Amino acid sequence: MSDAKRRPPSSTDVAALAGVSQKTVSRVLNGEPYVSDEVRERVLAAARELGYRRNAAARALHLGRFHRIGVASIGSSLYGPSSLLVALERRARQIGYAFTVAFTGEGDGVSNAVESLLAQGVDAVVVSDPMDGPVDGGQELRVDPDVPVLTFRPIPGLDGPRVVVTGASGVDAGRQATEHLLRLGHATVRHVAGPHRWWAARDRARGWREALAAAGAPEPPVLEGDWSPASGYAAGRVLAADPEVTAVFAANDDMAIGVLRALAEAGRAVPEEVSVVGMDDIPAAAYLSPPLTTVRQDFEALARHGLALLAAEIERSPGGPAPGDLPAHLVVRRSTAPPTQP
Repeated sequence: MSDAKRRPPSSTDVAALAGVSQKTVSRVLNGEPYVSDEVRERVLAAARELGYRRNAAARALHLGRFHRIGVASIGSSLYGPSSLLVALERRARQIGYAFTVAFTGEGDGVSNAVESLLAQGVDAVVVSDPMDGPVDGGQELRVDPDVPVLTFRPIPGLDGPRVVVTGASGVDAGRQATEHLLRLGHATVRHVAGPHRWWAARDRARGWREALAAAGAPEPPVLEGDWSPASGYAAGRVLAADPEVTAVFAANDDMAIGVLRALAEAGRAVPEEVSVVGMDDIPAAAYLSPPLTTVRQDFEALARHGLALLAAEIERSPGGPAPGDLPAHLVVRRSTAPPTQP
């Protein structure tokens, strides 16, 4: 075999196979913005086909960057956090960044996780899960001001010129779910909330309250769960025993499933007697009996928008996307209906 055939593939080979310039290959492999998704995927596909591997250590020395994004994550198996983590990993790979995760546990160890990521060599940090107030036993989360940070809601004590915030508003989601039930004619809506220590739970409860207040509807007591079907079932048993209950908004689909089970056991028909709305649109939601009305968050869009913001900060590129919340989408199925008239 000749030396030419034995030599490893180069970026020039990738450019030729992808039908683009070598500069475009460099921009894709360096994760620079302003390259279309179609061109980026074509270049990455050509690199995979050729078995092209970049010399990460040499590139880091040359660019002063590692081309790696670190994520501090609770590591929860809950649908929302795990779906967001998968979407972040997929999008990071698409834009040419390696991806490193440090797990924190619920509400503690965030600073330690961030320090671990920085020690491994990352260009930026994502705090991916909803945090519930001051982290690490009340200490503020501090990150080197030169390191860009992406969060999906404001974190108390974490701010600075390179902190970017985006997200899917839990307030808007809670409001949409509650307004849907009120528009159907229900006098008020009961709420099965997530754990109060989670900002996401507080945001969804705030949206529920705002919708009730705007409609002049009474605000009944909140029942707090822990995101699990079992906690939704326990709350559902309380609600099923109250004949005045005609509408329930559960802060995630898993708790809504528990509510549905409790109502069925109590002989309270859904939606004829009680309407139920969840949140997240888990894959099973459309196949429940009845199919569950829910509020969907687009985790792929959230990851795409968030990492575009972060890449612009890493590259210090002007004219990047604007921060801001992405809309949630109400998905109406057969678990909701107008209340039965007495």
